[in-house]
Amino acid sequence: MTEKFNGFPAGELRFTSVPDLFFARLLPQIDNLVELKVTLHFFWVHYRQARHVISKAELLADETLVHSLALVDSDVDRAIATGLDRAVLRGTLLHIQLEDEHGRHDLYFLNSERGRQAYAKIQEGELGVVAASGLEVAPPQKRPNIFELYEDNIGLISPILADELKDAEATYPPEWIEDAFKIAVENNVRKWSYIRAVLERMATSGRDDKAEKQDTSGKAWYTDDERALIQH
Repeated sequence: MTEKFNGFPAGELRFTSVPDLFFARLLPQIDNLVELKVTLHFFWVHYRQARHVISKAELLADETLVHSLALVDSDVDRAIATGLDRAVLRGTLLHIQLEDEHGRHDLYFLNSERGRQAYAKIQEGELGVVAASGLEVAPPQKRPNIFELYEDNIGLISPILADELKDAEATYPPEWIEDAFKIAVENNVRKWSYIRAVLERMATSGRDDKAEKQDTSGKAWYTDDERALIQH
């Protein structure tokens, strides 16, 4: 019998950060329940413990994950290994094996900018198992909010536009929003419709896609036809 959830309690709740790109690019591709559970649990542990590196041994001993996977696979150890392997093959996680006097260690990193930096340091031998396990996720730097960016780069905000800006701020990561405003300024298209189109393009094609759409002549990310359409 399915245990009914009683709802989220009143009062302040803790939240786990999940990149928007996970929902736009990864979730539509994940077709395995074990992989999905392991991936989401990895996000939870990653941000709750504020560490870049998580070992397979930690996940095998995680009672919450063990209970979750026991509902879909009687062999939990195999399920965790399968979920991690699939996440690595998909590119969600990075994996490296290290050996020391205590044996072999399977270490996993979120495939983010900071995760890749930590992974590279371990690959190059700059960090051992103990040092790697203590790597913390750096606290986010204070960024200007979307209203400040709009007023500084475009102008006054109307009440109707304020609601759109709030929705965008809740939908997209701060660094994407900053990039979108920067692109609009660089291309001299200081319109919210253009900035919104840039954000939507990032959500479907990836933030780094803008680099692939520029040639050596510095041509704008959007084509002239796309820009003309947005301007009218």
